[in-house]
Amino acid sequence: MDFSLSQEQEMFREYVRKYLDDVEQTKIAREYSKGNTELLQSIIVGMAELGCPSINIPEEYDGMGLGALDLVPVLEEIGRVILPGLFVETNALAVPLIEKFGTDAQKAKYLPSIASGETLFSIAWLEPGGSYNPSGINMTATNDNEDFILNGVKTLVPDAEIADYFIALVRTDEGISLVIVDKASANLTLKPQKNIDETRRVAELTFDNVRIAKDQLLGPINQGWETLQEGLLSFNAALSVVIVGSMEKIVEMATEYANIREQFGQPIGRFQAIKHRIVDMKMDLETARSLAHYANWALESDAADRVQAISCARLFATEAFNNIAAHNIQIHGGIGFTEEIDCHLFVKRARYYENYLGNTEQHYQQAAVALGW
Repeated sequence: MDFSLSQEQEMFREYVRKYLDDVEQTKIAREYSKGNTELLQSIIVGMAELGCPSINIPEEYDGMGLGALDLVPVLEEIGRVILPGLFVETNALAVPLIEKFGTDAQKAKYLPSIASGETLFSIAWLEPGGSYNPSGINMTATNDNEDFILNGVKTLVPDAEIADYFIALVRTDEGISLVIVDKASANLTLKPQKNIDETRRVAELTFDNVRIAKDQLLGPINQGWETLQEGLLSFNAALSVVIVGSMEKIVEMATEYANIREQFGQPIGRFQAIKHRIVDMKMDLETARSLAHYANWALESDAADRVQAISCARLFATEAFNNIAAHNIQIHGGIGFTEEIDCHLFVKRARYYENYLGNTEQHYQQAAVALGW
């Protein structure tokens, strides 16, 4: 079975890479971490002109009508430059959820604007002192005629500052539901929070009697948890690919530095310890790539083993990302701890993804259940 990308997909990757190279790659992340969102906004416009956000949008909603595998080259290039923003949350979580569970009115409202790059979605899930389990959802949505009244606090909401809408998990009468909250019209209190990865700016959202129409319900009422799990399959398959892109860049950085840094009159890359470490990093990269590409193929083809394929890809990629990011620091030595070069950006992003929208234990559990263990 061949999971290599097609000639057209590789060609599109080159367009995306050239564009991100022209804007100085990780400069976008560095500027965003300092509070400069203007550069990122211009990148969002530029990627929309390339057609990136329209790839997996159906043609009837101004998209290309392509699948998960066609997103792979874009996602890998995003990972290579540690691109901030909400591309993955929007195109790999919100789009599949809206396409599968949204009403016709919701599809007509959101999908065309996502395809044009005008709309970004974030997810409001975690609550103070809570977890990524159903028991951690305490924010309420109370019935009030044709509306819901939302009360509660969401924490560590990714890139809330640049999001246009939030997919929020709320507790309704008999279970958990998903609702779409418009940041512009809802009376929300947004409080920035500190994050280990400064290129992902998180915030606390306070909902104090926030009124939303019931047509903002996404999927069946009281079945939001089951609905979300479907969206998370797409999200985790995509995130595995983003991580592969980051890992590929790390291996390139480590190899380049090992070839130019000299010690005892020769490049450190000639030392056996460094050689072995880089080979191990490369092996982890290619294993993660194979798992991630298969996961996206399984998702797109609705294969019988798609759940375990995606869970295993996310698990392996997340752990390998942490390992090779740490190895990269060791190969660079003292300079690897400085902010002048990019090593620290990848270490922080790896730590951020370690427990992002689910922890390692949950992924192991999901894989085990899917495998029938």
